[in-house]
Amino acid sequence: MQFHLNGFHTGDPEAARVDPPVPGATPAPLPGTTDVLIVGCGPAGLTLAAQLAAFPGISTRIVEQKAGPLMLGQADGIACRTMEMFNAFGFAERVLREAYWVNELVFWKPDSTRRDAIYRSDRIRDTEEGLSEFPHVILNQARVHDFYLETMRRGASPIVPDYHRRLASLEVSTEPDVSHPVTARFERLDPGHEGEVEAIRARYAVGCDGARSAVRREIGLSLEGASANQAWGVMDVLAVTDFPDIRLKCVIHSAAGNMVIIPREGGYLVRLYIEMDKLAENERVASRQITVDHLIAAARRILSPYTLEVKEVAWWSVYEIGQRLCGRFDDVPTAAKATRPPRVFIAGDACHTHSPKAGQGMNVSMQDAFNLGWKLAAVLRGQVDPALLATYSVERHAVAEELIAFDRKLARMLSLPPKDPHDPDSEGVDPAEFQAYFVQQGRFTAGTAMRYAPSAITGAATHQHLAEGFAIGMRFHSAPVIRLADAKPMHLGHTVQADGRWRLFAFAAAEDPAAPSSRIQALCRFLEGDAASPIRRHTPEGEDIDAVIDLRAIFQQPHRELAFGAMPALLRPAKGRHGLVDHEKMFCPVVANGQDIFDLRGIDRGHGCVVIVRPDQHVAHVLSLEDHAGIADFFSAFMLNGQQAVPRRDGASKAPLGFSQQPAL
Repeated sequence: MQFHLNGFHTGDPEAARVDPPVPGATPAPLPGTTDVLIVGCGPAGLTLAAQLAAFPGISTRIVEQKAGPLMLGQADGIACRTMEMFNAFGFAERVLREAYWVNELVFWKPDSTRRDAIYRSDRIRDTEEGLSEFPHVILNQARVHDFYLETMRRGASPIVPDYHRRLASLEVSTEPDVSHPVTARFERLDPGHEGEVEAIRARYAVGCDGARSAVRREIGLSLEGASANQAWGVMDVLAVTDFPDIRLKCVIHSAAGNMVIIPREGGYLVRLYIEMDKLAENERVASRQITVDHLIAAARRILSPYTLEVKEVAWWSVYEIGQRLCGRFDDVPTAAKATRPPRVFIAGDACHTHSPKAGQGMNVSMQDAFNLGWKLAAVLRGQVDPALLATYSVERHAVAEELIAFDRKLARMLSLPPKDPHDPDSEGVDPAEFQAYFVQQGRFTAGTAMRYAPSAITGAATHQHLAEGFAIGMRFHSAPVIRLADAKPMHLGHTVQADGRWRLFAFAAAEDPAAPSSRIQALCRFLEGDAASPIRRHTPEGEDIDAVIDLRAIFQQPHRELAFGAMPALLRPAKGRHGLVDHEKMFCPVVANGQDIFDLRGIDRGHGCVVIVRPDQHVAHVLSLEDHAGIADFFSAFMLNGQQAVPRRDGASKAPLGFSQQPAL
């Protein structure tokens, strides 16, 4: 898509250009209670709200200090892993349509024959082949917000933000029998109601309110870290230039300073990250009084001998590089971990901040919320004990520590001058060294290197050899398959939606899956009829058989060699009020062009395996097909009996828990 040709405009590029709606003058008052209270409508808050909106019977309020939705965002980089998450929410294709695709990365450095000029030193793929089925893309943060807001409105429990409210105080009761222990008070900011205070009580509260988080302050936490004493500028511009790579992502080291070029969506807009001044110890960037004209002048010096004529500046800012991190991401001190579960959480910039050049801020913030959302829903629906919520801080704090370490080194290398190739003792960074580091960290910047440590919800690597390409603790790396029932080519990972369900992917052994003696048949008999079956044990009465744990099977045979009706009944379940058969549980490999999922993901063909996937798309465990007790024990370690779970409150009539009795075809 091309847009912004005649000037920058916010909003949907395919919609008619109209003035943005004026926020309502009199927002509705907050209710007295809610299950989950979210403070802040940034990427983390909206991800969490979109996740919780999927669950009937869970009430959620998201409160924002601003007057209305974001119209122009600062963040823009969307990692491959985040695109996988967007697909689970159902709007990845819309993002792909509007966004700029980062296909290649170009490195520029000083010309060895003329130090005041630059030349292209290399051009490489932005992400390695096969890392994800989705590309790294660039899209205005405000558009990401738009997609989340629409998802929230369309959810089973629709959510609309409450704007014009500033958090005044937050208190947490530690009494054991209080149903809504979190009390928050908000000051209204809307015209005619300024200064009025509203109170709301919640079962849980989540602070997604940015680096100056009021929620973080109220639970006694603070960001710890330091500044790198380096100022950078950033601006989104419409410009005319003879620089040949203006529509490619570029890292430029020059004698006049360093710069990162990020082409933006629409074909014309481009973002420039520009190295500015070195700051003194404890000096703030505001004291330098840097203007947009300073940014433009610095960009021109760095691009020399190429020219840059800026026609319009859509947005600009100046910031200091720094990395800061909270000691924990919930309200429970270390000494009290064994005595009570957390009730208040912080996510995103509220608990970790860093420089924007690696494009990780928005991505990691959304992954924070994706980790927390399904856990809150599982607790509120009675599926798991509240103690599970402690895993949020443990898992995400470890990720944030890795991010801070990566960002600190990257920011330092970007802020150093390039070494003089003729003077080996010169200070600075060798551009070739920077390029090697950037390539080495490619999986981290793509968001696919994140790995959760063993815990109650992430198993040990005892059977990892059965599926070497599905590393336990890492995200489920999708691969092409063909659906058995209708021969549809698709990605297996796209069956994982943001709906709070666990997945069992059963990769069949090299045998006839229709034979009663096959491992897949034995597994299905166990899951269907055994009292120890986690599906039987943890699915509430009256729910569809896949409401909590969704079983899918992948066979080794080509799809034309198998008969759908000869497969186990559990893989052809009757669902819904009419008992209709679900035809989308079985898959076969793509046998052409080296795309066989068994080969791509290192599945042991002789034994097969079961890959357990968490609701946030991370691999929880790999077990053998015959280890029925191991599968049952994994779930029983943290899940409650299904009869204790909260029943659906959406009024839907459900068929009794059961399986398809369709005859073999």
